[in-house]
Amino acid sequence: MRTLINNIIGIEANLDEKQYPSDIHAHLVDREAFRDVAKAMKANGARLVAQWATDETLFARGFGIYACYGKGREYLIIKAYMPIEDPTFPSLTKKFASAYRFERQINSLMGIVPVGHPDLRPWIKHEDWQENAYPLRKSFEPCEKITRVKGNYPWITVGGEGVYEIPVGPVHAGIIEPGHFRFSAVGEDIINLEARLGYTHKGIEKRFESLSWEEGAKLAGRVSGDTTVAHSLTYCRAVEAISGCHPPERALWLRALMLERERLTNHMGDIGAIANDAGFAFMLYQMSRLKEMLLRTNQQLFGHRFIMDRIIPGGVALDITQEGKNEIIAEMDWLSKEFERLVTIHDRNSSLNERLINAGILLPDTAKELGVVGVVARASGQGMDCRVTNPFSPYDQIIPKVTVFEEGDVYARVWVRIEEIRDSIRIIREILNNLPDSKIVSRFECPSPNKDGFAVVEGWRGEIVYWIQSGLSGEISRCMVRDPSSINWLALEQAIVGNIVPDFPLCNKSFNQSYSGCDL
Repeated sequence: MRTLINNIIGIEANLDEKQYPSDIHAHLVDREAFRDVAKAMKANGARLVAQWATDETLFARGFGIYACYGKGREYLIIKAYMPIEDPTFPSLTKKFASAYRFERQINSLMGIVPVGHPDLRPWIKHEDWQENAYPLRKSFEPCEKITRVKGNYPWITVGGEGVYEIPVGPVHAGIIEPGHFRFSAVGEDIINLEARLGYTHKGIEKRFESLSWEEGAKLAGRVSGDTTVAHSLTYCRAVEAISGCHPPERALWLRALMLERERLTNHMGDIGAIANDAGFAFMLYQMSRLKEMLLRTNQQLFGHRFIMDRIIPGGVALDITQEGKNEIIAEMDWLSKEFERLVTIHDRNSSLNERLINAGILLPDTAKELGVVGVVARASGQGMDCRVTNPFSPYDQIIPKVTVFEEGDVYARVWVRIEEIRDSIRIIREILNNLPDSKIVSRFECPSPNKDGFAVVEGWRGEIVYWIQSGLSGEISRCMVRDPSSINWLALEQAIVGNIVPDFPLCNKSFNQSYSGCDL
């Protein structure tokens, strides 16, 4: 952590010894210095990983505002406190674009005002909620029905001759989650896009506060249903950090196996869906066939198609037999041959590739400025992968290949997925061929009071972040969830400008962001 910490020398900051694991440092600063640190982090080339708020009135600390910065292998958490009578803090939006929606969400759900923010329209919390309803405050009663008021969401408008608006959603023709997209276009050329989420706001972060630590793992697995392994894993790693629990080595390897299988199925689904949006339905059918075979194996060996509720605090809930190992190894042999045959068909289809190349370009400089993560980042010149920069066993021995392209278009995002599927097949084989013998779960004891835990995991979409705080009695006091989509949605709005309206489904699917992962 020395590089990032050195950049706050000269700013009065106190080390917070409640933060775990020990290699993640947290520093407490004065409220006004909160922005000074952001300025120093920006100058050092760090990115704003996440920003959140806490209600710490039960600890007699008022409200807390937190920012997590990252650079390479390093993460640094900066926090400041605000009195109850003055819940304000200096906005970071002039330094970090990703703060734009982080702070809108903080304002909507916690009622804390980011002074200097250019746009405080509600985010995630619907505008028809009563104004003084802040669901993440301790005084909020989640069981009480909220009075509905007539609200208005002022969309960004674009003027000029020939400009017209195209509203899409929030209800869509396909079986997908609801989200509203408002296009401003001249003819078919898109000149602006604004996304509106929050239609599936479920109160997940609030719900964590009423659950046991074990139950929290189940809820984490339901934050975004296509990422159940990665979310539950990130939650468990944060909880284990503050409880001092160390899962057995075999459990760590089995977790990685589950994580890679989740990556395989979702990447295959995306490649097929992107091709389908370009009119090549054959690829959708074939990729769906391969994905379905993997899901059936999951059901057979792990008891659930999406491997839900199999990662628990302390390890995993079930083991794999030698017969199961042999079956997966044989499946990988078959899958590799089938997949390579389809990649050849995909690559030789010139009409398909003409639709993908130069569509939805996110330039590397823009990607870096927005702080995007995952597939989107790697397709736009950002070589980021938590499995490499912050590995847990076995990724410190079986090192993933990080595929990076500079083009930043739909074609690049497809090929990042193709290369990651190839590498996941390799990783799965190596895991199974070297799976250590040990127990699969360690005894888990609930964390002691007033501790903070932090964890990152590379899900198939990208970096997932959890920050968890234990309360006065050792219960869950706060659980912050940052899905990759919380940042990457902003990038989609930038990448689509200059494209034609019919290419939006193609570009949108190449990002394939989670609605549920944002509508917390």
